[in-house]
Amino acid sequence: MSHQKNIANYDGLYGDLTTRHSAEYIFLELIQTRSQTFDWLIQPHIHTHLFQVFILKKGNVLFKEAIQKHQITSPCIFLIPPTQLHGLTYTPDVEGHILSISSSIVEDIFKTSKDIFRTLEKIQIIQDFDNENPFEKILNLVETIESELFSDLSERYIMLRSFLAQFFIELHRISKQGNEIKNESHALAYFRKFQKSIKESEYSKSIPDFADELNITPVHLNRICKAVAGKSAIELVHQNLINEAQKYLLHTSYSISEIAYLLKFEYPNYFAKLFKKYVGLSPVEFRKVRNS
Repeated sequence: MSHQKNIANYDGLYGDLTTRHSAEYIFLELIQTRSQTFDWLIQPHIHTHLFQVFILKKGNVLFKEAIQKHQITSPCIFLIPPTQLHGLTYTPDVEGHILSISSSIVEDIFKTSKDIFRTLEKIQIIQDFDNENPFEKILNLVETIESELFSDLSERYIMLRSFLAQFFIELHRISKQGNEIKNESHALAYFRKFQKSIKESEYSKSIPDFADELNITPVHLNRICKAVAGKSAIELVHQNLINEAQKYLLHTSYSISEIAYLLKFEYPNYFAKLFKKYVGLSPVEFRKVRNS
């Protein structure tokens, strides 16, 4: 049985086992420059002291984490904190940049911002870009960093820190917005299931009953309903009952008691009271006004 090789651990850039970089290390290179040297295959490895950001403008990549693989299409951004295992297999048409920064610089810039550090402490794969946080803004910041990094201007590192602060704040905002969109998608999925359950229910259910079906708490269900529809869960249940009642009142000759029974009300007077609360008229008055 062959022994598994140790995971490659680089103090500096991938493939560089000898060079040691300073605490002020900042480097920017084209993705294709280094990846082409390794035939587009970057084996799983870690960087002990470097934050790395991969900005992919063109091409595809198979991105490997410690226990997951992601097949990703450009445009996208990968944020890799120090000591996080990662490997990449690029398509030969890949274009983009890799920004490598000493962890001490990033820690110093954001030492008072716990919220941003939470974004930076784990691998981030960013693919969702909208009009408010376009991919182009990130590319423009990369160009600004590149111009300053390879210049001979005075106070270059002070200026670079300000640009890096902007860069990572933009990444944080995009990542945060992406998480909000995901949360919103989850909320919409629960809301749609709730609506479907209301319409298909064959017996009178309480809000805890509906919440149990969705495997969430009644409080969570109410928050979702308020966020999506601006109404509580029980208001949505009642609104559905009122809508159904109006159909019966307008298009059938069922009595009020019969309609209450069809809508699974135990007491007709409770049905009439609820109907008036939402419509402003009793069921009898509503039928009379609408049919006149």
